[in-house]
Amino acid sequence: MKRPVQTLLLALMGIGLLHVALFTDIYLRYVKAGLRPLLIGSGVVLLLLGLAAAVARDRHPDPEDTGDEHDHGHDHTGTPRIAWLLCFPALSLLLYAPPALGAYIAARANDRPVAAQQGFAPLPATSPLPLTLTDFTKRVRQDRSRAIAHRTVRLTGFVTPAGEDGGWYLTRIIFSCCAADSQTVKVRMYGAEAPPADTWLAVTGTWHPRGTLGTRTAQAALDVRDVRPVAPPVNAYTDDLPLTPS
Repeated sequence: MKRPVQTLLLALMGIGLLHVALFTDIYLRYVKAGLRPLLIGSGVVLLLLGLAAAVARDRHPDPEDTGDEHDHGHDHTGTPRIAWLLCFPALSLLLYAPPALGAYIAARANDRPVAAQQGFAPLPATSPLPLTLTDFTKRVRQDRSRAIAHRTVRLTGFVTPAGEDGGWYLTRIIFSCCAADSQTVKVRMYGAEAPPADTWLAVTGTWHPRGTLGTRTAQAALDVRDVRPVAPPVNAYTDDLPLTPS
């Protein structure tokens, strides 16, 4: 790989990072929103390095570029050919972004441990009651007052098939930092046929009685009463309150 191409790759990587972080929401597929300033900074650094390398090359031509393989006794054999693979991530940031994580990953990822909670505030009288999948799971497995019993709740997430039995989960993928450390939180759905995988839904229902409510034996599950499609959120890798059904 010639030095001009290396310089171009640096610049392309910088431009790609700036493109996804400044002008689109695509970066949210890879990292948490709080890391956006670091992506922008990295893009700026890579772009400046590429420009600096281009200026330095113009002022001091590399013997490799002129065909002279020996300069003061040093052999310039060039960069390994495998370095050409760096072209793909650089171009993908500009031309084609990998799809968002979804049901395929969720079915194989680790479930996110639900943190222990000592006390729970009284639930509002709203019906259906909007809850995150995490809060619903906490109430089902940890709330000794069993306040969630017989309450109609509304949860939002995407569909993950549960297996060959035709069951399904309502799912959220949550980033601790980036896509590499993603974990899932899932609530099993009963009483409704499985929609297509990765469909975003607002599901209304009541706790499906399996296990002892308020203990670890209770299953995080819902008897479905109503299912409505919703638009995927801009930042799909958090467990936020349900969206308003469309």
